[in-house]
Formats: sequence, structure tokens, C-alpha cells
Amino acid sequence: MTSEHVWRGDHAIRAATVLPARRSPLTLHTADGLALVGELAVPEDRPPVATLVTLHPLPTHGGFMDSHVIRKASFRLPALAGVAVLRFNTRGTSSPQGTSEGVFDDAVGERYDVAAAIEAAEFAEDPPLPNRWLLGWSFGTDLALMYGLDPSIEGAILLSPPLRFATDEHLDAWAASGKPVLALVPELDDYLRPEEARRRFARIPAAEVIGVDGAKHLWVGEQAVRRVLDEIVKRVAPDSYPLPTERLVPS
Repeated sequence: MTSEHVWRGDHAIRAATVLPARRSPLTLHTADGLALVGELAVPEDRPPVATLVTLHPLPTHGGFMDSHVIRKASFRLPALAGVAVLRFNTRGTSSPQGTSEGVFDDAVGERYDVAAAIEAAEFAEDPPLPNRWLLGWSFGTDLALMYGLDPSIEGAILLSPPLRFATDEHLDAWAASGKPVLALVPELDDYLRPEEARRRFARIPAAEVIGVDGAKHLWVGEQAVRRVLDEIVKRVAPDSYPLPTERLVPS
């Protein structure tokens, strides 16, 4: 980090910690005419060095833009790593932030939701959002693989990918692109465990599959969350890796 961003530890970062950032409500407009509820969090005191376009877990099983790993990425990464976080509710999804228009469409109509989020990040001006990566979790990983292969996207980070909707055809398209794919797969996942994930993702030469010992599909617990956020930052903002475990204040 540069001298103006040298930090000294003050207080431990805990599950409910919210660090400073510029947070703004965001409305995404899809090509099929829906308005989606979202939020953009950017660093408070510097331009972002990278951007996460986040895709949440399955809304019919409680997934939304406030699902805890995505929420904590938004609460921490702008301050700790200079990473902007765009999160939103896919069609028909409700969260404390509000309800997006439309209805859940079994990963069909959601292609327009993904496109709207990518477009919003690509054409953002205040501030510009560089080095854009997809961050999908569970159902969100399927959306990333199916619809996220856009020229403006650097790569994809997948948390607990079930490969429920995404097919080998989608994996082959990512393979042909040469773009990096990182899959963080819990040792005790309910749907796809590390050994099988390595076999499935072998179709993508640029894919890296990391099995996380002791973790489960929902990444419960501060230790699991810290592992996820560290692995994200290691790829998208390596100068900030590893993340501190204490609340930080300027020195």
C-alpha cells in the first residue's frame, strides 16, 4: 500500500463490523423491462482498484443480496482492499434492501439481470469501476457461468458451485475464453465436493479449484468468511492480501 494507506490495528473485525465506504442505492434496468434493487459500495477515500459484481444464492432457498458473505464483502472490502462491490436482488427477490420486480425464472430470465449488472459496472462513471470480476455464490455461480462471459469481465470467482443449471457447454465457453475461474469448494458441501468439482472444472484449463477443509455450503462462521474474502482479494487486489483481522484507522 502507499503511505497514505498505511494502517494500524485498533479493534478486531467481527461478523457485524461495517467499515467506512461510499454506499449508494442502485437501480438496475433489464432489457426485458424490470427494475432491480441494488447497492454499490466503493472506497471512501480513493478510486477502486477492482470491482466485484456479485450474484447471490438461490432466492427460493433464502438467497438475496444481503446473504452474509456478499454483505460482508460489501462491508469490508472497499475499506480494506479498495475493492468496489456491486450487489443486487435478482428478479422477484426480496431482502431488507427492497424487492426487485418480476418473478424467479429458474435461471432463464435471470440472464437479463446478469447483463444489467455487468452493464452498470462497465459504464459507471462516479467513480469508474475497473478490473471487473464476477463473484457468484451457489445459484449465483450458475448465473456467472451461464451468462457472465462478457468482454468487460476479467474472470469469475465461484463460491460453493453446485453446477445445477450450468452445463459442460458453459464450462467449455469459459475454457475457450482463457479467462480465469476460481472455485472455492467446501469440503462438506451439500451439492458438489472438491474431488468432483476438480473433475468437472478440468474442462477449463484456467480454472483453479480450492477445497476448503471443514467448510460447508453456507460458509458459516467468521473463519470461513475470512478465508473466502482473502481468496477473493488475493486474485483481484493482491497488494491488499492478506486482509487484516483488526479494524483499521489511518496512522
